[in-house]
Amino acid sequence: MQLREINKIRYRKHYKIIFAGIAFVLLIIAPGTSALFISLFSNPEGSHLFHNLAGVLVGVAIITFLLNKFRQHPFMLEVIYVWDLKQQLNKIRRKQRNIEAAVENNDKDAMNIMNFNLHGSNQLYEQDDHPLTMEDLLRKIQLHDERLQAAGLSSSTDAYNPALLEKF
Repeated sequence: MQLREINKIRYRKHYKIIFAGIAFVLLIIAPGTSALFISLFSNPEGSHLFHNLAGVLVGVAIITFLLNKFRQHPFMLEVIYVWDLKQQLNKIRRKQRNIEAAVENNDKDAMNIMNFNLHGSNQLYEQDDHPLTMEDLLRKIQLHDERLQAAGLSSSTDAYNPALLEKF
């Protein structure tokens, strides 16, 4: 995965529309299918927990199908990119202790992973207008860029490859 610039306003607009669509589908499909399941497979008395749960699962299945079907649509471009970026950063954070230890030992792969992590986090913070920790993050980026330069590495995130995580 490579970092790329996205339109913040377009991302937010499309994210809100997609989120509202998901909520709408769940509000319509889940109760409707639950009522259908209750009328077909149950009597009026008793618990309908499993029928209601089945209705929610049908709604989730429909949403999952639609999101996968339209994943490559231009409307979804920014939202899917941010979602994939967050997943990639979470994978890195799960191995962060090992990566940080390797960075201290000047491991080039770990330094490239950490560089991607810092710059990717910076991009997410800017997208979400998360100013509280930006100053600290920018300081970490500057320190890491100095470390990369001292090791003769580029501060570009292009050297990152998700396969590098397997090492840690």
